Amino acid sequence: MKIKKQKFRNIRVKGLRRRWLTNTVVVVCALGLVCVLAVTAVFSAYYYSTMESDMRYRARSTTDFFAQYLNQNYEDYYQSCITYAQAFDDGNTLQLQFINAQGQIVAASYGDFGASAPVTPDVADAVDTLSICSFVGKNPLNGQRIMAVSSPVIYGNGQVIGVLRYVTPTARMDRQIITTAAISFGVLTVFVLLVLLSSNYYIRSILVPLGEIIDKSKKIANGSYGIQIQNDFDDEIGDLARIINELSHKISANEKMQWDFISSISHELRTPLTAITGWSETLLSSDKLDNDTRRGVRIIHRESDRLTDMVLDLLDFARIQDDRMTLNMEMVDIRAEFEDTVFMYGSRLSEEGISLKYVDNEQDIPEISCDPQRLRQVFLNILNNAVKHGGEGKCIDAGIVYQDDYVVIRIRDYGPGIPEDELALVKKKFYKGSSKARGSGIGLAVSDEIVQMHGGELILENALTGGTLVTIRLPATQ
Repeated sequence: MKIKKQKFRNIRVKGLRRRWLTNTVVVVCALGLVCVLAVTAVFSAYYYSTMESDMRYRARSTTDFFAQYLNQNYEDYYQSCITYAQAFDDGNTLQLQFINAQGQIVAASYGDFGASAPVTPDVADAVDTLSICSFVGKNPLNGQRIMAVSSPVIYGNGQVIGVLRYVTPTARMDRQIITTAAISFGVLTVFVLLVLLSSNYYIRSILVPLGEIIDKSKKIANGSYGIQIQNDFDDEIGDLARIINELSHKISANEKMQWDFISSISHELRTPLTAITGWSETLLSSDKLDNDTRRGVRIIHRESDRLTDMVLDLLDFARIQDDRMTLNMEMVDIRAEFEDTVFMYGSRLSEEGISLKYVDNEQDIPEISCDPQRLRQVFLNILNNAVKHGGEGKCIDAGIVYQDDYVVIRIRDYGPGIPEDELALVKKKFYKGSSKARGSGIGLAVSDEIVQMHGGELILENALTGGTLVTIRLPATQ
């Protein structure tokens, strides 16, 4: 039972930890990814805009520089362009092109690009708008991503005689952007790991004491009143532990007061009940009573016996609650004890029209170490319950066998049985369920405690063909 409780507590704590960490990681990762994307977008825009601005500045400066050659003839002008292109210093990263009005390259610096006629729209746009135009995208000639800036070369009469074009591949910028994104993602990963470690430590500082509180609270709920939760916290968890400790202490005090009162009253009731039982027996032994009086005295005797049994159960239960219940152990012929109880009780039931059948067998049943008086009390309690709750079946079966090192005693009635939703509750103290039969509701609780003190087990279940089957398993070796 303890293992099951510990397993349940671990599952609960694990579930809360998983929920906490999942929610935290999702939020942190979502915000982190947004930040990584934002940083990547900002750096991408920065790199591209910086490169485009630089190329536009170069194009404007170069165009202004060549404006002085426009007064020369075309041959000298193009020769100047070729000379300038050949002397261009940034040929490894930036290509300079001079394009005539027909769109053909007449001069170009040496680089990674060939001298094919450009087909990107920036050249035509520069000619049409008479302004500097740019293009970013794939070069249709080779599929490589490029950035191109084209500036028109305008003659004095307003005629466009050519285009000056700067071209550069974007691979290096793209690598820088990817590197920036990777670094940002790495920082995010480290940050998430730090959040996980700190969150796990924080959650553990909450869930470990919370797990102890849950475990102790379950024990209190199951009747272990008075136990205290170790409290080393001066926060909300500490307040919760203190409240539960105070509640446990108050319940324990009230429970002790209740059982002290019950024990005291039970002792006080035993004296008058003994007198009533004794005098009723004396009157019944007289021959001077008429039939009506004898019937009344018999009822008094039977009810006083019932009250005496209830008082004894209350006293035993009070001893159990105070841990004062003791067993006088000895080696006992358990078959003989059970048979004596069945035959004695059977003679009483025959007067009420109920048949108590003993299922005999020739099996050898060993003696066991037990308290015969307490076990006889258990047998009588179960037989009483069988009569009260299943007597309408007019038959009770009883038997004893030896199985797997256990002495197994079975008592079955043929009444309506126990509702399925009440089977797990009938052994609890003062529980009577939906039964209309009179009783204190503690007989089974006392019997269950006595059987457990013997190292055994008391099982209640509904028989397959109707009625209630009670099984007592007692270890043959202890």
